[in-house]
Amino acid sequence: DQLVLLVFAKEDGQSDAFWWACDRAGFRCNIARTPESAVECFLDKSHEIVVIDGPQTVCLSVCLKLWPLDQEEPSVRSLLCAGFSRRYVENISVSACYNELLQIEHGEVRCQFKLRACNSVFTALDHCQEAVEITSEDHVIQYVNPAFEHMMGYHKGELIGKELTELPKSDKNRADLLDTINTCIKKGKEWQGIYYARRKSGDSIQQHVKITPVIGQGGMSQCCKSSMSQSPSLQNRRYSSVARIHSMTIEAPITKVINIINAAQESSPVSVADALDRVLEILRTTELYSPQLASKEDDPHTNDLVGGLMSDGLRSLSGNEYVFSKSTLPNMSQLAIPVTLNDIPPAIAEMLDDEDQWDFNILELEAATCMRPLTYLGLKIFARFSVCEFLSCSEATLRCWLQVIEANYHASNSYHNSTHAADVLHATAYFLRKEKVKGSLDQLDEVAALIAATVHDVDHPGRTNSFLCNAGSELAILYNDTAVLESHHAALAFQLTVRDIKSNIFKNIDRTQFRTLRQAIIDMVLATEMTRHFEHVNKFANSINKPMAAIEESTSIRNSPENRLLIKRMMIKCADVANPCRPLELCIEWAGRISEEYFSQTDEEKREALPVVMPVFDRNTCSIPKSQISFIDYFITDMFDAWDAFASLPGLMEHLSENYKYWKGLDDMKCKSLRPPSPP
Repeated sequence: DQLVLLVFAKEDGQSDAFWWACDRAGFRCNIARTPESAVECFLDKSHEIVVIDGPQTVCLSVCLKLWPLDQEEPSVRSLLCAGFSRRYVENISVSACYNELLQIEHGEVRCQFKLRACNSVFTALDHCQEAVEITSEDHVIQYVNPAFEHMMGYHKGELIGKELTELPKSDKNRADLLDTINTCIKKGKEWQGIYYARRKSGDSIQQHVKITPVIGQGGMSQCCKSSMSQSPSLQNRRYSSVARIHSMTIEAPITKVINIINAAQESSPVSVADALDRVLEILRTTELYSPQLASKEDDPHTNDLVGGLMSDGLRSLSGNEYVFSKSTLPNMSQLAIPVTLNDIPPAIAEMLDDEDQWDFNILELEAATCMRPLTYLGLKIFARFSVCEFLSCSEATLRCWLQVIEANYHASNSYHNSTHAADVLHATAYFLRKEKVKGSLDQLDEVAALIAATVHDVDHPGRTNSFLCNAGSELAILYNDTAVLESHHAALAFQLTVRDIKSNIFKNIDRTQFRTLRQAIIDMVLATEMTRHFEHVNKFANSINKPMAAIEESTSIRNSPENRLLIKRMMIKCADVANPCRPLELCIEWAGRISEEYFSQTDEEKREALPVVMPVFDRNTCSIPKSQISFIDYFITDMFDAWDAFASLPGLMEHLSENYKYWKGLDDMKCKSLRPPSPP
């Protein structure tokens, strides 16, 4: 839609012909009768084509040059010198005028448009963060942008006009690389890849280079080279990763973050862009929340704990296979007739009166109930939280279910037995009563948390995931060496629950509520798997702690579905490893129990010629205080700091501090046992 100015002193056949030709071409047209009005009209509209009437000729121009109307011009030279581009011999044919206008529009006018855009293009190149170099087909440098100058160490005055062959080359490129590039460019194809350039200082720099051939009018060709000097892991950031990311129809949150950072880089200073590159490198790793450990010699206790708890073990297996021994499932018809909470023996009932206190002694309940603390404590806590009312099940069904679950914990395990499950249930209930926790969760969340705590280690064999994977156990094969035990605990819990109507606590709730409850329980049980420990803790701190610290009213933040999920995960994780926050005597007892279980695993690994997952847990050489110090330093302190900031648990944090001092004191004495040596 071009704009045309016709300068004719009077209306005649020629002016009419151009008018109708403009109409046919879809061009907008103005007519001026005098030079003065023509100048005024041009300054106002900036026409792309100006047609000026002259004696025996009509002069056409893409810019306004007034033609003396009373002067004969035998040659076009003076017209061209005056700025006119063409002379048109008078012809009143509309088609002739139409064709003339089209030729001008496709030739001079379009060239003018490109020239007008050049300033904008070069301004953009000057501000581009990527290094850009433009050469002629003879490899003469015609342009470099400031980013290129900065990267190569040259000033543009030292480069423009020089042939590429005059500049020193890096000896790190393949001998045939330049021939490959030239062959590609001569075919009119773009070349992209790794190229080493030599800076002015003499240093070689690795670049990801993109060379694009540009064919101009008359077959004249140029090459535009853009390059980035970055670490190898980032070489394809803009040229492949971004293209792939932007082609996605379903965009993940991490993709959106990367896109935002990429966009910010384009307008950032080089130093900021480099910093953002490092951010992108971190974001593209798969282990976003796994800290980097020091060398193994620095702290073998920490390294062994992390190796044993946060990995799935070595995959190079021996010929031995550890067969997972399942407890014999009880016959429901042989279970004792369920009794109600009111039928609990008085001595046990008296103990349970203190179950709402953090210092509640679960080990005393273990002894009083003959290793069945989970059933009795479960009845009391579930009643306090109205679980039977929520599930529309009888207390007899609940009692039966608790007995089934407890029967499938291994009493032979020194640590992972039903007493540990009862301890985690107690801690979970204690946390649920805290004001901010209670205000963040609904009753379904509470019920799911209590059930998850009860079943979270059911049928635990007293061995770690790493051991089961190394031994090629049935469960490791079933669950593809991924969250083996946690997947088994969750699956078996539901199998045991629904297999008999007498113990099916879910039998009276509707399908939708069951699915929601089931998903919440599974999610919390899987959250106890330690390989994602730091992911859960960091997400909680970033999504819950920091926003709460930033604003006064944070209820809406806590109550979003995503954040309720984080709270539930954090709650069961803290409940699962709360032993260092218990009163000292309980802390010492639990430390002894877990150490014994790890000692037993190491004994079996040596006996069966399996890889030893945690070598420091050798019963003959292990320092229990050191192992506890490492566990608290690496796993406990940060997690409970974050949980305390949310739930407000000063008593627990005081216990943690005192217990840590206790272990440090033993370690300072070079004592490797649970307690200091008795005085002589």
